[in-house]
Amino acid sequence: MKKFPILLLVALLLFAGYTQAQQIALQLYSLRNEMKTDVKGTHALIPKMGINYLEGGGTYGMSLDEYKQFLSGLGLSMIAVGADFKQLQENPQAIIDNAKAYGAKYATCFWIPHTQGQFSIKETQEAIEVFNKAGKILKDAGITLCYHPHGYEFKPHGKGVLFDELIKNAKNYDFNMDVYWVQMGGGDPLAIMKKYPKEFPLLHLKDRAKGTPGSSDGRGDVETNVILGTGDIDIRGIIKQAQKMGTEYLIIEDESSRSVQQIPQSVAYIKKVMAEK
Repeated sequence: MKKFPILLLVALLLFAGYTQAQQIALQLYSLRNEMKTDVKGTHALIPKMGINYLEGGGTYGMSLDEYKQFLSGLGLSMIAVGADFKQLQENPQAIIDNAKAYGAKYATCFWIPHTQGQFSIKETQEAIEVFNKAGKILKDAGITLCYHPHGYEFKPHGKGVLFDELIKNAKNYDFNMDVYWVQMGGGDPLAIMKKYPKEFPLLHLKDRAKGTPGSSDGRGDVETNVILGTGDIDIRGIIKQAQKMGTEYLIIEDESSRSVQQIPQSVAYIKKVMAEK
């Protein structure tokens, strides 16, 4: 009988962790323009924005050890690296080595090669095979492979869309959903999260200016990236659902020329929503 209260307490703590806010991270591509002229100064802005976790993988001209020491000195940690599709096919160990060098648990593939405008079930099935095969290798090494949809996966197929095949056949990979690109392609990011609550350990949070036309080829005007909560995507609903699901990192990606000004405001919005009861 003495064990029961302890087990109950453990269960309650686990449940609390599952429903609480996760961590805010930044996709370093958001600051690509600033990095061209001031790598160290641009990195130094990030903790001042209220962010300590990064998605990246490059070293900006430094040696790996030098860059890791630099990040550590700023209190920054790399939680996810990139996973090039061709590298997943030919050399997944290189992705594992890069992730482990940073202590990152995730590797994200951002693009499936295809002729522009011609993504089909053929490319979808090929990607599923590559992701499951490489994903198993990464998983065995303690790294979770994620795929980042880009909008072109939402073309009609059967009774649904091509993305349905990618998610239904995901045995050894998860998803890092970019909510902007999903909506650009005609998908409903919040509805997808509710339907597949265990598939999204990472999210790219990116809002879209009201009135922006959709895109089925994964391309669009980066200047339509706006401060979270000010566009036409249900960012608040997505954040609340992410809390319920236990999504580990909410990754801000702002590709606009205003990213330095917008990111702190997006951080404040996430924190505000996360604190709501």
